[in-house]
Amino acid sequence: MENVITSPKYQVVIPRKVRESMKLIPGQKMQVIAYGDRLELVPQKNISAMRGFLKRINTDFEREDDRL
Repeated sequence: MENVITSPKYQVVIPRKVRESMKLIPGQKMQVIAYGDRLELVPQKNISAMRGFLKRINTDFEREDDRL
């Protein structure tokens, strides 16, 4: 766990170990989610990084009789 300090402009610096382990890059967008008394920063993925992720989803299921 790393500690950070909030600047007068409410900015924080993500520690180098965390940036490197998460493969964060300058200018990367993040979603900020508030859960009670804590914050979570979730990196947004580039749409090109999502290419092909549906290939792993199992679509082998039986359809109901009233469906095409």
